[in-house]
Amino acid sequence: MQSLRLIENWPVPTAAAAVVRADGTLAGAYGPVDRRFELASVTKPLAAYAVLVAYEEGAVELDEPAGPEGSTVRHLLAHTSGLAFDEHRTTAAPGTRRLYSNAGFEVLGDHIAKATDIPFAEYLRQAVLEPLGMGSTDLPGSPAKDGVSTASDLARFAAELQAPQLLHPRTVAEATAVVHPGLSGVLPGYGHQKPNDWGLGVEIRDAKSPHWTGSSSSPRTFGHFGQSGTFLWVDPEAGAACVALTDRPFGPWAVDAWPPFTDAVLAELRAA
Repeated sequence: MQSLRLIENWPVPTAAAAVVRADGTLAGAYGPVDRRFELASVTKPLAAYAVLVAYEEGAVELDEPAGPEGSTVRHLLAHTSGLAFDEHRTTAAPGTRRLYSNAGFEVLGDHIAKATDIPFAEYLRQAVLEPLGMGSTDLPGSPAKDGVSTASDLARFAAELQAPQLLHPRTVAEATAVVHPGLSGVLPGYGHQKPNDWGLGVEIRDAKSPHWTGSSSSPRTFGHFGQSGTFLWVDPEAGAACVALTDRPFGPWAVDAWPPFTDAVLAELRAA
């Protein structure tokens, strides 16, 4: 795909990208796709997928208590538990505000580890990474932000998100629909959004502006970006997903570069 060559203009030392169609085929790739990059918060969709596997296996229920009093697994996945951003401190009643929380995903990791009697990183490996052939991906620390992976591995995950094999499609549809609609909150790096819609472990684009996806991205687009200069989005209307990994922290360069890149990818897919 010629649109992927726009990465050559990004002010980053190294970048890799891949586009995956809904049928799982690779539409295009660019850069060192087998190089390992720090994912930062792109770790969260992987962690959330493991939680959903635990749910389907019967180890946990989405509406069982987890985290602060009144909070559930669902609240933690949807950033509505009331936990603060990076502290295990409650700042709102569960279900009342969209408070993006790394602490919430760390609580989730502990909750799954206790429910399954398996350390969360190992559960993630067994439940998601190994079945998808993601042999270059691991979680050496927090399930909120410490994942390491390659564009090739995340392309496999992007294929799974579009045509689930590890989860029932109904579960993925629930995870990628708005949970607790109408809640406002801050989208890190982009300011206050009203509403700030999320699913279970993934952000949902809807009509957010400004946003890290493209102006032509459909409202149903879902995914995540990371402060390490990484992103993964799935656009069901386009029938494709895109992964981009870099080794430069997120900042104004990404705010400027990512939306036109996504629009170019989508335009090329439409023209194909």
